Amino acid sequence: MKKLKWIGLILLVFIVSCVSCFKFISKDMPIVDPQENAELLADKVLEALNQPAWDSLAYIKWTFFFGKHHYHWDKKQNRAIVEWKKNKVLLDLDQVDGDAYSDGKLVTGEEKTKLIQKAWNIWCNDSFWLCAPYKIKDPGTSRSVVSENGKKGLKIEYESGGVTPGDIYVWWLDEDYMPNAWQMWVQILPFKGVRNTWQDWKDINGAKIAVAHKSAVGTAKLSNVEGGMSIADIGLTKGAFELN
Repeated sequence: MKKLKWIGLILLVFIVSCVSCFKFISKDMPIVDPQENAELLADKVLEALNQPAWDSLAYIKWTFFFGKHHYHWDKKQNRAIVEWKKNKVLLDLDQVDGDAYSDGKLVTGEEKTKLIQKAWNIWCNDSFWLCAPYKIKDPGTSRSVVSENGKKGLKIEYESGGVTPGDIYVWWLDEDYMPNAWQMWVQILPFKGVRNTWQDWKDINGAKIAVAHKSAVGTAKLSNVEGGMSIADIGLTKGAFELN
């Protein structure tokens, strides 16, 4: 009984410490300025990013942070090849369906369903880190301008889409309206208002992609970021995105 009592006390101290830590690290949402035109500010951000170049880009590939997940994306068909560990999924992003492989063998049934759902889940997260700035006017979003310490930011709330609707992001911009950081109030993180930089912008056929993100715990990078108008620009051949 005495041992259990000590274990309970240790757990209680641990929980209280975690709650205190969350409260210390978490940040309040900046105050919305209702006088500012959020739609105009969003348009200036998309202009700085060269949205038409992103919209016309046909193919792109990248590797997510620390080499965990690998992607090839046919933007016109909206299909992606998602690879991790021994798994590969050819994913129809509109239907959330496709073909799944494990150890190079086509799988079916429950295993296929699990791999497709896993591919969809990691896609929603990892692709957002690739192209989130271009999604600030997606359907199901709302926009407002916030102010903090004399600086203005663009607040985006995702009311639908992905796997965690309700997430909120505040983009902080440079003098040319390019995003240089965001703060996140998202369900997946216990800390609120976590800040990451958006830096080391790479030009892909005119579209701008940030490949490095620095936070309080270090820097995470996207690698092997390439794209173009031909499937050969991402190292694949014709038919690579065709489903069985």
